[in-house]
Amino acid sequence: MSSSDPTSFQVTVQPSGRAFSTSAGEAILAAAIRSGVGLPYGCKDGACGSCKCKKLSGSVVHGPHQDKALSAAEEAAGLVLTCCAVPQSNVVLESRQVTEEGAYPVRKMPVRVNQLEKKSDDVMVVRLQLPANDSFAFHAGQYVEFLLRDGARRSYSMANAPHTLAAAKEATPPVGPSIELHIRHMPGGKFTDHVFGAMKEKEILRIEGPYGSFFLREDSAKPIVLLASGTGFAPIKAILEHMQHQGITRPVTLYWGGRRPADLYMHDWVVQKAAEMPNLSYVPVVSNALPEDHWHGRTGFVHQAVLQDLPDLSGHQVYACGAPIVVDSARRDYTAQAGLPEDEFFADSFTSEADKHGA
Repeated sequence: MSSSDPTSFQVTVQPSGRAFSTSAGEAILAAAIRSGVGLPYGCKDGACGSCKCKKLSGSVVHGPHQDKALSAAEEAAGLVLTCCAVPQSNVVLESRQVTEEGAYPVRKMPVRVNQLEKKSDDVMVVRLQLPANDSFAFHAGQYVEFLLRDGARRSYSMANAPHTLAAAKEATPPVGPSIELHIRHMPGGKFTDHVFGAMKEKEILRIEGPYGSFFLREDSAKPIVLLASGTGFAPIKAILEHMQHQGITRPVTLYWGGRRPADLYMHDWVVQKAAEMPNLSYVPVVSNALPEDHWHGRTGFVHQAVLQDLPDLSGHQVYACGAPIVVDSARRDYTAQAGLPEDEFFADSFTSEADKHGA
């Protein structure tokens, strides 16, 4: 892009020094993704706040967004939502999540529904076969988007680690590489009604990815807290598979919360993993158990269970995924009450279409 273009501005991210240019009217995040610079983000729609960064210099204009994602006070204090902030000058941001590592290329591809496995009344594990000769690289914890026929998109985290794709090709006989998604039924939801209704094995869909900045930072030796609510377990599962495969032995504790025990729909899988990985501890937490559930484990809100066990998080990293209220509460309380450094909290907020539109 010509530097003489008056509508093109440069965005620099400190402390990494990574820089990229925006096109006329282009939001900072879209330009970063296009340039392979891994700014953090979640919904890309001004609803979740995951992409919030400190602006060190320059000016931006924000497009429509929800107040819970960026309040007027935060904007006045110099914070920006990169998903809807359009530069009006050259801009310098601070984001310690941006590293020198190049992002994997975002690809569009057809996929075939390989397997549908109902794990609970409202959770379906969907395995999608990728094109046999295609290479698809991603970090454990990232997500893909379904490209629906009407132009709408739906985002789901991949629940398996990248090495499982190569293992599938090397199997005897070789099987097509596949990705695993955990999809919760949202009654009335255009896509999930189809998943739980008419969707059949062998159906062809289109996806795009990988997206997201939710993946394990392997340059740290700090102990890890993994916090999941509901199907927020999906990317956490991928991270655990990756840690086991890579022989990463940092101490890790998984707190997985649900309303009822059935919401912990792969509980037995985690128990098995904890038996295989001496560095992994597992704390299941249920908030609304009924007498017929015969639940004898931890109760209450999952993010508070972490504070009860670990009142000092100053030396930890936290990876949180699930309902926005859980992720937002954890971010607020862990930094304010437990001394967690803000740049050691990594999150992927599962923002539904209803959440995005303030419903």
